[in-house]
Parts: sequence; structure tokens; C-alpha cells
Amino acid sequence: MSKPAFRYTHYDLGEQRAGSTIEITLSAVANVRLLTASNFERFTETLKHQFIGGTAKKSPIRLTIPENGHWHLVVDMEGHNGFAESSVKTVEKPVAPRIQKAS
Repeated sequence: MSKPAFRYTHYDLGEQRAGSTIEITLSAVANVRLLTASNFERFTETLKHQFIGGTAKKSPIRLTIPENGHWHLVVDMEGHNGFAESSVKTVEKPVAPRIQKAS
């Protein structure tokens, strides 16, 4: 089985809940792919795969996990020059303030 012909950075995000948001910081324009475990496997085998994301022209960018499951993030330079440094973090959802009625 072949591997992608370009360099990429892989982040194993592990089990994630639907609605979680991840923030990706990049040093240059790059492709960002949020993949399910099965689609990541297809990506590494250079097979057709589905992902959330695309070319990130600004940084940081945020992506939302659409469903519960094991997720992967790939940052790659396919079609772009150079190499982008990257980092990923989970962004906590702001908690809505509780409003109490005055007695």
C-alpha cells in the first residue's frame, strides 16, 4: 500500500464528543483535514477519503466535531510550498451564566 507523497503532521485526537471545538494554529497556509478513524486510514493508504476542513488561509481556525467518535487531524502542504508549523488544542465551550430571579 502506498503512502501520501507529501509530508504531513498527524494529531490523534482520540475520543471526542459531538460539538467539541478544536483550534488549529498554523505558521503558513496549509491544508487542514479533520477525519474519522476509518477516513484517516484511507488517507494514509492514499485512497479516496472524506474530511472536514480544507485550505486554511488564516490562523487560528476552529473546527467542530460533528459526531461522537475517534477523530484525527492532519495538517499537510499538498499543493503549497514549504512546511507549516502547527498546534492543536481543544477549546472549552463558554458556560452560559445562570440567571437567578430576585426574591
